[in-house]
Amino acid sequence: MEAFTEGLLTALQPMNIVWIVIGGFLGTIVGMLPGLGPATAVAVLIPVTFGMDPVSALILMAAIYYGAMYGGSRSSILLNTPGDGSAIAATFDGYPMAQKGQAGQAMAISAVASFIGGVLAVFGFILLAKPLATFALKFGPAEYFLLMLLTLSAIVSLSLGKMVKGFIAMVIGLMISTIGIDTQSGVYRFTADIPHLSEGIDFLIVIIGVYAIGEVLYNFLSIDKQKKEKKKIGKIWFSKEQWKRSMWPILRAGPIGFIVGVLPGAGGSIASMISYSTEKQISKRSKEFGKGAVEGLAAPESANNSASVGAMIPLLTMGIPGSGTTAVMLGALIMLGIRPGPMLFENDPGLVWTFVNSMFIGNIALVIINIALVGLLVRVLDTPAKILYPIILLMAFIGTYTLSYSTVDFYLLLIFGLLGLVMKVLDFPLAPLVLAVIVGADMEQNFRMAVLSSNGSMGVFFSSPVSITLVALIIISVLYPLIIGAIQKRKERKAEENIEKII
Repeated sequence: MEAFTEGLLTALQPMNIVWIVIGGFLGTIVGMLPGLGPATAVAVLIPVTFGMDPVSALILMAAIYYGAMYGGSRSSILLNTPGDGSAIAATFDGYPMAQKGQAGQAMAISAVASFIGGVLAVFGFILLAKPLATFALKFGPAEYFLLMLLTLSAIVSLSLGKMVKGFIAMVIGLMISTIGIDTQSGVYRFTADIPHLSEGIDFLIVIIGVYAIGEVLYNFLSIDKQKKEKKKIGKIWFSKEQWKRSMWPILRAGPIGFIVGVLPGAGGSIASMISYSTEKQISKRSKEFGKGAVEGLAAPESANNSASVGAMIPLLTMGIPGSGTTAVMLGALIMLGIRPGPMLFENDPGLVWTFVNSMFIGNIALVIINIALVGLLVRVLDTPAKILYPIILLMAFIGTYTLSYSTVDFYLLLIFGLLGLVMKVLDFPLAPLVLAVIVGADMEQNFRMAVLSSNGSMGVFFSSPVSITLVALIIISVLYPLIIGAIQKRKERKAEENIEKII
């Protein structure tokens, strides 16, 4: 208790609060920019932290991290362009809400959902840090493969009515993820003798291409029609009805995101997809999802922010980065003389509890910042299409170039932009493709390591309680929407038959 109080007082020091606000604001802005995710922001600011106190440096980097979780949904809602992989789910219902004149309400509910998810995760960190770190160690290659397979099966099952198209999109994404050098055999795969492709294709290029470029090209086909229409901004705060619909999804998604975030390599994208799929499957308004259902925005926003806090547990307790951003933070912490691991809580409890309390303060600061920015950001919808689309294209190309400073990425960006356009025209879901690209490489490597460790036996995927549970969830995620769809069709058929009898 003494260490907690000391940590709170340290976090409340004026300079640390300044770092929290600066980091949160920068994270929010960077999170909105396609391609410039939290990992890039933290990496760029590492030189700034060299002269700082280690505690303040950790606070600043963490504020940038979860600030980007808030900011990533801004462009998802306004422009249908996710700032990062974890913000993809925000496009499903956030963008349709903006199209219906509810952009302000969508951004407000996403900010509040992120705040609640973050606060729930901080409580989880305080109570469960060490037990969950021990639980995460039980995940071997087989369990990680099944977790990623569960995520893919969940997102494909959301494409009810066009599951075949969702499956095709997922397969295309998995094919893209195989491009580059096979890390186990050293064989070049599908690189077309282009040296730049030997390292594979960054999933952010795929995200920016299919969402940002694809969206611009698709809207360009009807730009004259859009000129005549004036989009409504709507209120900048959500209604009581929207809050009632969002409250329980937010509370359910927070713990889901936190637990997934604890697992090294899972991250916010998997957490948000699982929470979205779960919410759609249990909701009485499942048909509204994808068309502007407020709970379809609130749940993944709560999950991805709580996942960012959860990712700090393996980082601080075991020295294992749970995401790309925490990997960058691990390197920075070591350079600052902080050694993450089991002894950190014993040797430097003041640092740990200062960090935990800074997350409380940071989430309060971020919800204020993001709500204050709502009125300004929704004005983006007032920008004429002929001005807005070139700006989006410029942001997309700048974001892509900063990934590896190669012009080859420009050609890849255009290719994926055309792919996104074709998929939108043919009504193919984009999320299965992008998610498959994100998890495909890790999924393949974990599968191969699991099979090798068992001398080729597939029984390794049923060898532990965790893996058996994941297999059961995969089966449920695929069959449940099909069963529900069949029951609904049967009810509709019976209703039609009863009407015919009455007539």
